[in-house]
Amino acid sequence: MQGLVIKSTGSWYEVVVDNGETINCRIKGKFRTLDIKTTNPIAVGDHVDVEPEPEQDTGLITALHPRKNYIIRKSVNLSKQAQIIAANLDQAFLIVTLASPRTSLGFIDRFLVTAEAYAIPARLIFNKLDLFSDEGLDILKQYQEIYEKAGYPCYSVSAVEQTNLEQIKELLKDQVTLVSGHSGVGKSTLINALLPGSQLKTGDISDWSDKGKHTTTFAEMFDLPFGGYLIDTPGIRELGVFDIEKQELGRLFPEIRELMSDCKFHNCRHINEPGCAVLRAVENDEIEPSRYDSYLSIYHNYDTRA
Repeated sequence: MQGLVIKSTGSWYEVVVDNGETINCRIKGKFRTLDIKTTNPIAVGDHVDVEPEPEQDTGLITALHPRKNYIIRKSVNLSKQAQIIAANLDQAFLIVTLASPRTSLGFIDRFLVTAEAYAIPARLIFNKLDLFSDEGLDILKQYQEIYEKAGYPCYSVSAVEQTNLEQIKELLKDQVTLVSGHSGVGKSTLINALLPGSQLKTGDISDWSDKGKHTTTFAEMFDLPFGGYLIDTPGIRELGVFDIEKQELGRLFPEIRELMSDCKFHNCRHINEPGCAVLRAVENDEIEPSRYDSYLSIYHNYDTRA
């Protein structure tokens, strides 16, 4: 049978097979899927072959179908290992909050670089609109201008008050969408609003760190009633980019990629080289300083700022 992996809980996977039945499966024997070392050989969104286990209601995953794409993060404590967050995506949403908890520009940029590296279109969803003061709305406008200028669509919502959710439903319709963000940004509240009856557990913000407490433990895929799939992921505190060569990094920032061919040297690093079109654009405020700071941070491997 062929099936779609909809949930991963470590060594067990929930797989929806051709007839619509959901089977708990484990991997058959040693299973190697990529040339890179990952902590999980199978991810939510993978298409797999399954065979039932004799006299049991469980199954074995025997083969992995080729992936269209996947998104990956470095394991923060095990720098040589990585975790595949999800596979076969049409788009990725990063849920952003300006406070309680604050999503830093550096974190947003690392997420966008990771999505670019795996050719996954990304959108930013600014949540908790109901909590914004006038000053907060000004900061929101500044954030959105930074990313819209770089070519990333931005949306503002309140999951609690269900503000602008129809717009989000339109974006999700008939697509496979990864939803990610820090713990506490309201992913579960948003998904509960989009999927009445899903009743995902929501959590409070940790007093001591102003970070969210993890409420989603494993990645899980939901079938959307209006068409498409949504993949909920555990909240990410830090995001280390993985397997990106320094000379390729500039191509993962759209505004840098656009100017690279104008640099004097074809192997320009965009750091201190004479005749660098990127540095000239930074000086002329054509590239946002925060985006260029993120480029330098990732280039020099200072890439796990929260």
